[in-house]
Amino acid sequence: MSTTWRREIERARGTDGPIIHCTMSEAELDTEFDNGFGGSEGRPFTAWSERRVYFPIVYDGSEWSGSAPRDPCGEALEHQGGE
Repeated sequence: MSTTWRREIERARGTDGPIIHCTMSEAELDTEFDNGFGGSEGRPFTAWSERRVYFPIVYDGSEWSGSAPRDPCGEALEHQGGE
């Protein structure tokens, strides 16, 4: 299956505010890659909104974007990268 990091970040973002900084360029955000099982193909990145930090997650080669709170808070995160 083909995707882009822009699509994956949007899925993870939900109703969170806009991305205010990203380590990728606009063109890199829109570069398609196969996020199915196998080897990881998406480039590394970090992106920030006012409340969260976004980053790539991979499990058995399947890739998607995860997020964590930007500031200390009481939110506990689930294990990242699979079940």
